Amino acid sequence: MIGLPPFLRNLLGHRPEALQVAAICRRGRGKETEVLLVSSLDTKRCIVPKGWPMRGKTLAEAALREAWEEAGVRGHVNADPIGAFHYTKRRKNGLEQRCKVLCFVVDVEGLDDDYPEVGRRARQFVSPKAAAKRVQERELKQILRTFS
Repeated sequence: MIGLPPFLRNLLGHRPEALQVAAICRRGRGKETEVLLVSSLDTKRCIVPKGWPMRGKTLAEAALREAWEEAGVRGHVNADPIGAFHYTKRRKNGLEQRCKVLCFVVDVEGLDDDYPEVGRRARQFVSPKAAAKRVQERELKQILRTFS
């Protein structure tokens, strides 16, 4: 909670961690493997496509949907997460929310040129090691460093 002294935060309690899903979009195999990074909407920093769970979809399906909405990715998603990372999301009202993000691998079969956030985000495929250097979240860096 922004601007509140620690004793007040403790009195108000801590918000539970929110759950989000992310798509680690992969193309190629072995040394040719590349992963997709997109720019965030506000700060334009490098992130992976991510968002909230969706009613009527599994967590993996929601991750695949986020990949399409944010980057035009068409592909196949693995049903099992490969890991998780945490970050603090700043809400529109200024409050901060701690989020746990489950990561799902999406094997990219194609990229659409027309998708909901076209023109609002940049998208770029890079090696997993290059991606690890560009993202900020420590746990996501580790996932990308060991990704193939």
